[in-house]
Amino acid sequence: MLTIALTGGIACGKSTVSSMLHTLGASIIDADEISRSLTAEGGAALPLIRETFGNQVFHADGTLDRPALSKAVFGNPDNLAKLNAITHPLIQCEMLRQLDTCRETGAEIVILDVPLLFEANMQHMGDLIACVTVPEEVQIARLFSRNGFDRETALARIRSQMPVSEKAARSDVIINADQPLEALAETVRKLYEGWLAAARKENA
Repeated sequence: MLTIALTGGIACGKSTVSSMLHTLGASIIDADEISRSLTAEGGAALPLIRETFGNQVFHADGTLDRPALSKAVFGNPDNLAKLNAITHPLIQCEMLRQLDTCRETGAEIVILDVPLLFEANMQHMGDLIACVTVPEEVQIARLFSRNGFDRETALARIRSQMPVSEKAARSDVIINADQPLEALAETVRKLYEGWLAAARKENA
């Protein structure tokens, strides 16, 4: 089994690349999906979030007020660090559990889809690291189109993460997602075929 840690900045196209890899046959472990489950109704992270940030980030019915929490953490490095200290260990624990399941079921290629791979110090979990990149102006344009963010809000989200250039410098493979979808799909297919061949050679 070959484990690829896939990362990239917000609105860089990482989810698109992950979806393409899934279509090709890779098993996907999605850190964002795990994070959402941890903060959904009854989620394991909620008591600690309430203890740290108070009732003001919760609705009256006890569910998490995600916009209120976002407002509390983005642009506030101390609060963001507090939230990450709550969620990252829980996410990593669940990812390890899912990795064990993949290993038991004979998966050949496993993609760890982790936006905050380096920020959460999870880079050791992959046999190699692939980083999806686009220029910052493309990130801003995508956040405007996708989320309706103005430039200031988009930049705040982008700069709450490690710069994409630094992530790329620390990665083994760089995937340029600033290209037409068909060309990106071909790039991803070639990478996947190479990874699959390496995994099968290791298991031979």
